Amino acid sequence: MATEKKTAVKETPIEEKLKALFDLQKVSTEIDKIHILCGELPLEVQDLEDEIAGLQTRATNLEEEVKNLSTEIVNRKNEIKEAEMQIKKYEGQQDSVRNNREYDAITKEIEYQNLEKQLSEKRIKEHTAEMEKKKELLEEARQQVAERSIDLEAKRKELETIESETKDQVADLEKKAKEIRKNVDERLQVAFDRIRSGARNGLAVVTVQRDACGGCFNKIPPQRQLDIRLRKKVIVCEYCGRILVDDWDRETAEVQ
Repeated sequence: MATEKKTAVKETPIEEKLKALFDLQKVSTEIDKIHILCGELPLEVQDLEDEIAGLQTRATNLEEEVKNLSTEIVNRKNEIKEAEMQIKKYEGQQDSVRNNREYDAITKEIEYQNLEKQLSEKRIKEHTAEMEKKKELLEEARQQVAERSIDLEAKRKELETIESETKDQVADLEKKAKEIRKNVDERLQVAFDRIRSGARNGLAVVTVQRDACGGCFNKIPPQRQLDIRLRKKVIVCEYCGRILVDDWDRETAEVQ
């Protein structure tokens, strides 16, 4: 029987992994710098979009309220007309009553219709005043939408300009980062991304600077600094959790 030969998977040396992490951080930092150029613009654009959406919803609600009040006023006017017709009818009946009881009943109906008429007139005044206030608020909301829309358009153009000018650069850097990641095993990639997401400055991989961690600036013991320079294992800062690596850029500068 033929014996199957197992192909040994070549393990990437630790030094190469550390160098890949170092390079990945450099590229990621360059991308971060480009995003910083946009500043708060993406958030400002989102905030303006949300504000405009809210104002438009408010305007729609106010339009509906004005419409309902207008309908209510029309209904009340119709009720007044109906009451006036009833009053006229009952007044005509007063001339043909046969006794005081019928006269009193008709008189009460006339009084009731007059009260209904007065109540409708009162409601019309209240609805008219309320409708005028709603119209003012509606006009204010529409004006705010117009003003915010101008601001939004300006912010969008500013953001689009920056993104257009840096689009190719970002694409190149992202492509470069993708290639570098091929030399970083999944476990380290997960750690890198997790640390970066929790770091305010986006630094997951740092070098030793003036005997201190380049991320949190706490002192690094001499023996640990030596281990970092040897590039034989992955070392994490005991204070901030960032990955500590040797400075390949310094080495390059010394060679030059």
